Amino acid sequence: MANNTDEEQTQALGYEQARDELIEVVRRLETGGQTLEESLALWERGEELAKVCRRWLEGARARLDAALAESGQED
Repeated sequence: MANNTDEEQTQALGYEQARDELIEVVRRLETGGQTLEESLALWERGEELAKVCRRWLEGARARLDAALAESGQED
């Protein structure tokens, strides 16, 4: 179980950092060789990282939508 500091650090990651770590987690899971406990921990970390990436992408989408709406009002 992660403590608040670990969760806060994960939430503070930039998109590229979270994406790169997520790629590494997936690579390790696909390679295999971990115990069940290690695999579960990797899976959980991957889920956390995916949430961070999703939040960044949703924020970027909202900014794009706002910019498009603003430019549409100016026309």
